[in-house]
Amino acid sequence: MTTRIRHFGVDSYGHVIAVNCCSFSSYFFTVIAYQRQSILCDKAIRNAQRASIETVRVARPFVIDAWVLLPDHLLCVWKLPDGDSVFSTRWMMIKRAVSLACREDYRRADWLTASKLKHRESTIWQR
Repeated sequence: MTTRIRHFGVDSYGHVIAVNCCSFSSYFFTVIAYQRQSILCDKAIRNAQRASIETVRVARPFVIDAWVLLPDHLLCVWKLPDGDSVFSTRWMMIKRAVSLACREDYRRADWLTASKLKHRESTIWQR
């Protein structure tokens, strides 16, 4: 099936959203490591990310059309089912699982700000 992108928009997090005319919506994401650390290609992070994506896709299905993994950020395009635009919950679940799986190796106490502590954020992901 061929799909045509109608228009682009930007969500409240600054992500560019491509809206399709067919029975799914495509979304483009850029996810950045906290303070641009070159850690996203590390084996532990990759394995945790792969496992968390598989787990999340069972609970909240989505299709990955494209994925580019670089040391300090990743780029991807997802398709979500018709009528489902809740990508933020999917990302929250993925990031949380990766953060928990890798917390011992990637926790930087010197980078934990009052805001990061308040929001229970790790030092892996940029907000």
